[in-house]
Amino acid sequence: RSARTVLDDRNIQFEILSDVESNSELSKNTSVAAVSYNYAVLLTGQALEANYRERVVEQARTTPMVKRVIDQIEIGELSSFSQETHDAYITAKVKLELLDISLPSFDPSRVKVVTELSVVYLMGLVTLEEATAVFEKTRYIDGVKRVVKIFEYI
Repeated sequence: RSARTVLDDRNIQFEILSDVESNSELSKNTSVAAVSYNYAVLLTGQALEANYRERVVEQARTTPMVKRVIDQIEIGELSSFSQETHDAYITAKVKLELLDISLPSFDPSRVKVVTELSVVYLMGLVTLEEATAVFEKTRYIDGVKRVVKIFEYI
């Protein structure tokens, strides 16, 4: 990704999360994360009711420069601090494992790792061979319930 794309992705994330936080009803009834990679937005987290999820998804869809939205927001109780800590630990373990992939020209920084409720989402610009290697490394990590690939292939 170019430096401009990285900056645009960060701005997209900030705008979506800022919109959610500035709406008191959404901020108290959702716990969502928005990650943008190459203008594709992954929404994860929880919403207490379906209408709150739909509102967050619509905000993401109408955010300038967003090409597509991958909605993975679940309806249910908001995650606890201990679950969020566990998810961060899994993400760190995945990122460490990516450093052990020895494929020519593989760059782990091209893979974005997001974990929510022990489900690992993988985003990035990779070859099919790299995607397979990343998936295989990730699926065997202790604590991972499921792995979802959201790669763009180069």
